[in-house]
Amino acid sequence: MLNKIVELHKQCFPDKPWSESDFMELKKSGCEIVASENGFIVWRVVADQAEIITIGVAPNARRSGIAESMILLMEQELKKQSVVNVFLEVSEANCPAKKLYEKLGFLVVGKRPKYYDGTDAIIMSKTL
Repeated sequence: MLNKIVELHKQCFPDKPWSESDFMELKKSGCEIVASENGFIVWRVVADQAEIITIGVAPNARRSGIAESMILLMEQELKKQSVVNVFLEVSEANCPAKKLYEKLGFLVVGKRPKYYDGTDAIIMSKTL
């Protein structure tokens, strides 16, 4: 299972692919990892807050609703755990992702200057 996620991550983020041990460390740290044939999402819950660590969809399957479905599935799970807020960081240059998050009700709450190799990260949050 992890080797499939590693391969998907490499397709999604070819400049900074994560290894199987990276995903194993995330799992050990308490992260949830959910994957489908063409996508994955990783999140962490601390108290009543959750953070989306990463989300990816294979390039040939983008704009097909996979990311939206995974986020909505995650939100259902978070509500069962009494999580009230979920946040994420996204590159200011990643317009498709920002548009998706806004569509799903995430609001910009901050910025991390030069977080992604010189590009600012936008911090977004959503109350569940």
